[in-house]
Amino acid sequence: MRALLVHSVPATPTVDDVPLPQAGAGELLVRIEASSVNGFDAATAAGYVQGMMEHRFPLVLGKDFAGTVEAVGEGVTEFAVGDPVFGVVAKPFLGAGSLAEYVVVPAASGIARIPDGVSATDAGALGLAGAAALDSLAAVEPAEGETFLVVGATGGVGAIAIQYAAARGVRIIATALPGAHADFVRSLGADIHVVDYTADLAVQLKDVAPSGVDVALHLAGDGQAVAELVRPGGRIASTLGFGPDAVAGRDLTVVAVMADTNAATLERLAADVAAGRLRVPVTTTYPLEQAPQAFADFGAGALGKLGITLV
Repeated sequence: MRALLVHSVPATPTVDDVPLPQAGAGELLVRIEASSVNGFDAATAAGYVQGMMEHRFPLVLGKDFAGTVEAVGEGVTEFAVGDPVFGVVAKPFLGAGSLAEYVVVPAASGIARIPDGVSATDAGALGLAGAAALDSLAAVEPAEGETFLVVGATGGVGAIAIQYAAARGVRIIATALPGAHADFVRSLGADIHVVDYTADLAVQLKDVAPSGVDVALHLAGDGQAVAELVRPGGRIASTLGFGPDAVAGRDLTVVAVMADTNAATLERLAADVAAGRLRVPVTTTYPLEQAPQAFADFGAGALGKLGITLV
């Protein structure tokens, strides 16, 4: 089968042939229709995850997937051949990812059915970013009327978190470049105040949050710089490993978030997409053979989610 892979890290991903995987006991073989590029995938190819997880080469990249169950392993009763499914590859090692024509995944974790009204392209870009967004919001619970700073708003996690926060009546302040990036962020909800992330954020926030913001979501940049923008008693969620030890002695609550891609979270995300409550921010799609270009565009700061299609 065709797959996007690296033979070592750091390396630039290439598309090549690898053997078709087989579903073992408790596993599903999924024929992939769509996937997407995540920051974790880029970090893996760049070698940043080496030492944190086992790497098996040739290493097929990819976490998100959407497709159809092709085969079920022994003992699987929750899913059947032909079921439309999506989710996030949940394995204790890296190497058998979803940027491929097929992927084998556990039937008991990181997978859910795709409901009617949700496209494979959207489902294939939803799992990891969506779970990270929901878990980040749950960690700090921005409430109606509070000021909520999203640093890194133009990526998948930020774009999804903004939509959920806007539905709560939160006053959203988001960082973006002027022009197309700012327009993209404003399209995610009403009354989003966009600030230029290349300029002095403290100066720009004086009028909208003179005492500091109530809550911040740290998805990009320096965590300490973000913490300086939060009022005493405020809360910060970070997907970049910025934790409470970094603000020891200060009156701030900081939570380092790791996305939990359980079935209940995936089902909630898909239901919200199906009901029109959530838009999956896929801005560009690429066929698998052009996935190396998608990685290059991701690294250059592309907006939203970059989808990979396989059919």
